[in-house]
Amino acid sequence: MIAVMPFPLVDVSGTPSERGKAYGEQARGRIHASVALYAAQLDKFGFGESDVERFSGIFLPRLRQWAPDLVEEMEGIAAGANVGLSSILLVNARTEILQLAKREKGISDDEPDGCTGAVILPEATKAGRLIHGQNWDWRAECAETSIVLRVRRSDGPDLLTFTEAGGLARSGFNSAGIGITANYLESDRDYREIGIPLPFIRRRALEARHFAHAIKVVATTQKSGSNNMILSTAEGFAVDFECAPDEAFPIYPDNDLIVHANHWQSPVALSKLRETGLSDVPDSLYRDYRVRRHLTARHGDITVDDLKQALFDDFAAPLSVCRPALRKEGGNLSATVAMIIFEPASGVMEIAPLPAENRDFTRYALTMDETVLEKAKKR
Repeated sequence: MIAVMPFPLVDVSGTPSERGKAYGEQARGRIHASVALYAAQLDKFGFGESDVERFSGIFLPRLRQWAPDLVEEMEGIAAGANVGLSSILLVNARTEILQLAKREKGISDDEPDGCTGAVILPEATKAGRLIHGQNWDWRAECAETSIVLRVRRSDGPDLLTFTEAGGLARSGFNSAGIGITANYLESDRDYREIGIPLPFIRRRALEARHFAHAIKVVATTQKSGSNNMILSTAEGFAVDFECAPDEAFPIYPDNDLIVHANHWQSPVALSKLRETGLSDVPDSLYRDYRVRRHLTARHGDITVDDLKQALFDDFAAPLSVCRPALRKEGGNLSATVAMIIFEPASGVMEIAPLPAENRDFTRYALTMDETVLEKAKKR
């Protein structure tokens, strides 16, 4: 039985090393559980501890060059949690490492990291503030191995992010009003080359002072596999990037909304690559439709509660927008692990763990930059 409880808040500051060490110490138990979850998955595929080192070593040299400060922070996390650096890299590159492991063994992928994400522009909301959120569908056990991380920085905007324990970032926003969520995508271009693991890209986007800089990180950084990332700004704009490893395809708001699940939507992308993930997530084709239909009906009067209701949708359960725990063919337990909703201009994030069985949200706050608040008001 998986416990349903609020995700703990980890609050860190200082140098990258100091932040990491404090993070590791505060979240030690959950980090150990997070590492064990993916080590067990690799063990199931026939890989041992030396293979974790080997897979981690594929990414580490490039990461030291691309983001030495984030490697330093991971080293701090490892020291604080009393685990090896390769274990922290396993958490931060788990999508890429699990995919490489499966390809090495010739194992077909039947458990994608799903999601349904949405952004509502201020013109469509009752309060005139942008709303951004998603359901994160993955291993149900992650309800016990995830955290909320608040990073207070002297070298850039503070940030608040929901992430797996030991991870650098997943979904969240910063004090410059920039927000990000991400969804699984798959194409025939995946894993031809080794790129930067996705949590590093999301973290760099959340460290950006300006929206354009966040766009540059998401749209131009080489990736190993495909991914969809939605970027928003409290100033009143959002753009969705369907990312192949070597190219990004923007999707702009339609009727002041962006809604995305786990299939490619860009006509340009579909003319240039082949969708290879839909056989694993056929429900994606109605999940985004269901959310969009609910929100469209409330256009001009949409509230945070409306987005919650849209993301609670249980049409065609258990393969619904809000997914109850479901045992997959490979034996893993899949579910909507968390519903995450934030208003960057308000500086508040709300999260419900395992929302198919729990509708209690916990609020997490990040003090916002007054300049950002003024820009949002003057939109």
